[in-house]
Amino acid sequence: MLADLLVGISQRLLTEGRRRVDAAADAAAALDALLDGHIDFALDESALITLHDRELLHLPDAERHQVRSLQRQYVELWVTVAGEAFPSLGEKARACVHAVFGLLNSTPHSAAAGNDQDHRAMAELLHRLALGALAAAAAG
Repeated sequence: MLADLLVGISQRLLTEGRRRVDAAADAAAALDALLDGHIDFALDESALITLHDRELLHLPDAERHQVRSLQRQYVELWVTVAGEAFPSLGEKARACVHAVFGLLNSTPHSAAAGNDQDHRAMAELLHRLALGALAAAAAG
């Protein structure tokens, strides 16, 4: 059951990420869409992030490798889009994407559950921070 849940989380993120990128008009819109999707996931499904962090190592090898494969594909999707949105990232794109994930996935540890206004404010803050980090890395 745990394996199904963790594989499902990774598959869901990848499928939704691909859908958002395919629907976007350009790289900047695709990056915004990826950010919005991941931020919504982080805010709405924070317990799943915590569960993943704690339990991935306890999966049988085959399922753990499946989760990792899906995660690598999701990262590659982001790396491609971030590199297109910020071409000067170059080889730093992968490290930058992982840093953005660290920021967004830390949300369960810092964002208290609140009303819709709190949710929107946190989502907007995370979006600005993530874009700002990528832009700063591209500039420097």
